[in-house]
Amino acid sequence: MPQDVPPHEPSAPRTRGPQEAAAADVFDWIDEAAGVRERAGLVRTLRPRPADSPLLDLASNDYLGLARHPETVRAAADAARRWGAGATGSRLVTGTTELHTELERALAEHCGFEAALVLSSGYAANLAAVTALTDRGALVVSDAGNHASIVDGCRLSRAETAVIPHSDPEAARKTLAAHEGGRRLLVTDSVFSVDGDAAPLAGYAAACRAEGAALLVDDAHGLGVLGEGGRGALYAAGLAGDGDVVATMTLSKSLGSQGGAVLGPAKVIEHLVNAARTFIFDTGLAPAAVGAALGSLELLRREPERAGRARAVATALYERLTAAGLTAARPDAAVVSVRAPSAAQALAWAADCRGAGLSVGCFRPPSVPDGISRLRLTARADLTEAEIERAVGTILRTAPTAG
Repeated sequence: MPQDVPPHEPSAPRTRGPQEAAAADVFDWIDEAAGVRERAGLVRTLRPRPADSPLLDLASNDYLGLARHPETVRAAADAARRWGAGATGSRLVTGTTELHTELERALAEHCGFEAALVLSSGYAANLAAVTALTDRGALVVSDAGNHASIVDGCRLSRAETAVIPHSDPEAARKTLAAHEGGRRLLVTDSVFSVDGDAAPLAGYAAACRAEGAALLVDDAHGLGVLGEGGRGALYAAGLAGDGDVVATMTLSKSLGSQGGAVLGPAKVIEHLVNAARTFIFDTGLAPAAVGAALGSLELLRREPERAGRARAVATALYERLTAAGLTAARPDAAVVSVRAPSAAQALAWAADCRGAGLSVGCFRPPSVPDGISRLRLTARADLTEAEIERAVGTILRTAPTAG
């Protein structure tokens, strides 16, 4: 820089003209929305965590404790060193590596399906499956407890969407039967993320088959936890690999990585390659995430008891908390939901837990479909008995008092 340039000094604020003032006002509604959230106790904030957090973690979805497992981390690092930091393009251009196809084969084999397709997230996988398997004249029947990604997939599909009562196969059958002509698709979570309850997959499959409809199941919370060796809820229900069943899942929970996948008949997967916009127009999953998922999947194959251990930890948390007088939903997988008196008390409860060294989830409206705020605990297969006792003790000590 030339030496004769004077140092910068802040200039005096200038008066905005009418057009500039009008332009600045277009987002005033955000201030009003923020005020509504604050008064309702629903403000959400980002809280960066350090790499060496001292908190006992019951908030993440790392059900099998593999996100930091040395083999998973090594597999991620090896993949990055070999293939680079990014996939470099969409899967149909340069974003498909040999590693991606290896993971797809491994996922399909492990879960009992004919074929699989890996996407950049579980969210993208649900959008891909719902939109590509329906059209404007189709009917999508959606369980009222479904995840937001399924809800958004229904909205984007342009199909008629009917929301049925939670876990109600008979309502599903009647709704499917009332739709004349066009494709019909029933979509549900396998394990619902709020209360951790399992969907009636056998009943939903029977309803679909009685009416000639397809079944799409998001097994995000079932993979690695349910079924023999963590093969998932559809495998446990005897539906994996059936010609009328499609599964979506995430690699970011039990497998401790990132990304999502759609599994099903080979012709369905081929159709998604050609029709699913969140696959076609998105950059491929980064090699490190692919490698990590493969590493975790290999660990699960060698140590299938991790799935049962995650369920056992969830049951232990539930039984000890309810025995002490708290209200919790009985877990069908690895999620334990503990009710709070209000959104504000749920937030304060979670903060008190954090202050005592325990990280827990806090679910409040609009994230919960029934409007009831909760602490959401996620069991991990690697938790010790001492850690379980510590977690239970902390939750009980910090619980809101009646009145």
